[in-house]
Amino acid sequence: MKSLCGLAILASLLTTAVCAQTTQKGARVYAEITHDVSLPLRDMAKLVSPLQVKNREIENRHPKLNIRQTGNGDDVVADNLTLPPVSTTNLLSFDAQAADFGIIPPDTEGTVGATQYVQWVNIVYDVYDKTTGSLVLGPIQANALWQGFSNKACANHNDGDPIVMYDKAAQRWFFAQTAFETPYTICIAVSTSNDATGSYNRYAFPTNSTNFPDYPKWGVWPDGYYQSYNAYGSTVNPEVCAADRLNILAGNTATIQCFAAGTRYFGLMPSDLDGNTPPPTGSPNYYVSLGNDTSHLNLWQFHVDFTNPTNSTFTGPVALSVPAYTLICADGNNFACIPQPSPGEKIDSLSGEIMYRFAYRNLGTYESLLVSHVVKPGTGSKATGAVRWYEIRSPKTPVLFQSGTIQNAAASLWMSSLAQDKNGDIAIGYSATSSTLDPSIYYSGRVPTDPVGKMEAPFQVVKGGGVQTSGGNRWGDYSAMQIDPADDCTFWYTQEYYKTTSASGWATRINSFKFKSCN
Repeated sequence: MKSLCGLAILASLLTTAVCAQTTQKGARVYAEITHDVSLPLRDMAKLVSPLQVKNREIENRHPKLNIRQTGNGDDVVADNLTLPPVSTTNLLSFDAQAADFGIIPPDTEGTVGATQYVQWVNIVYDVYDKTTGSLVLGPIQANALWQGFSNKACANHNDGDPIVMYDKAAQRWFFAQTAFETPYTICIAVSTSNDATGSYNRYAFPTNSTNFPDYPKWGVWPDGYYQSYNAYGSTVNPEVCAADRLNILAGNTATIQCFAAGTRYFGLMPSDLDGNTPPPTGSPNYYVSLGNDTSHLNLWQFHVDFTNPTNSTFTGPVALSVPAYTLICADGNNFACIPQPSPGEKIDSLSGEIMYRFAYRNLGTYESLLVSHVVKPGTGSKATGAVRWYEIRSPKTPVLFQSGTIQNAAASLWMSSLAQDKNGDIAIGYSATSSTLDPSIYYSGRVPTDPVGKMEAPFQVVKGGGVQTSGGNRWGDYSAMQIDPADDCTFWYTQEYYKTTSASGWATRINSFKFKSCN
């Protein structure tokens, strides 16, 4: 390792990065275990049927947070959403998967392609027509994608923690899940067309087999599919990996390259490309986590070289100064502190976790990255949780362009996800609950002419009709806000809620909308 340090130029109203980073060189290279081309998914789906399973996912909760509290406890960027209602037109909104297969919590994931929307929740996914919302195919047991695959770990396991993405540049679907049986296996399937029900290039890759690969996240980048996961062994050591996108798209032999981020860090998130403009040639993929204290984010750069892996580098972290926030549920023993109306149990806030996604967009004159997490509200709110969001620009020498904390006077807000359209309009979806509000789904947003750090008043996607009473205090591990590749304007959001009070009978919603100024 060699030490690096570079100071960004100070600019008015911009918070700059404090540099104290290292560069790891020469990634660990894992050859594929096997690959093939599948039958069409619409045929493989007939070979398996959804199974009844135990009602808890394999889960390693994050360790006691190694984040030092800074600041005076108040939130100087608290936003009570005093701007007018969000300037969007709501489009499709429909109920999707529900708790038919006995798993709690729902990892609610989904994305949009050329003509379809795919929602993947835990062990099952559905394909919808994105124009009408009608079901095209499903429900499908997730490992149907790997039926007939010579790697039996992928073919036989269906363990959740899913990610589905749409590779916009290639017009292909990307599915990934991990087989949670030693030696652990990363299972990837990338479609051969823009039809999610068609055939797939399928790959199995090994991991660091001694450590449990929990909470995997992925991002699309021009040179690779970038991953992160928390590797649980005697300590928690996050891993970051890059799979060879170009060879996977071509159906060729491929490799995956990995670095260990270090035990001081937790919950890294790779950047995921939105829009039709790629990052500048040669740009690394960017990773983010919460900082070592509550006044910083940590940022890394992963440059991969699939021709000569000794040239691959993982550099960071840069500590990016942000307005101080206060963690909630941070005693290291119980992260469940979001209250619901009676008789609901308190539910997990995911405090200390960066929320999915780390959304990247190249807007021509500048590059932008968006990310969010849950914090304590500032003055003016009696709620438990609020949503802190950030826009980072100039990622190679990162600066914080704006940030805000979305809060309500009484309702706790959490489980957020955000993205922006081709005009730079930003939307963020989240869950909300209070002593009188059953957990419900909302989104807020802003246009570039709004005051910096401010969001417009929220839109209620669906009002909850009940609470969770016995779900192990868990709520979904993530939700997903995505941008439609067809017009680069329409946002698609999926999130969980409850229609009626039950032990763990969750429901999910898929909602699309666009800002009125985006065409």
